[in-house]
Amino acid sequence: MAKLGSAKNTKNKAKHSKLMDKKKIKLRQEKIARKERLKTIIALSKKDSENK
Repeated sequence: MAKLGSAKNTKNKAKHSKLMDKKKIKLRQEKIARKERLKTIIALSKKDSENK
């Protein structure tokens, strides 16, 4: 006899995968932002060293 009602763990799994996707996207964006900040710092230091 099959159990009546909603399927087991489907809501929980969907919520978990949604949260993990958010986390992955956030980490990816932070990595990109960090690279951009480093690029600007390097560019400024090169510019400063050229002026000396």
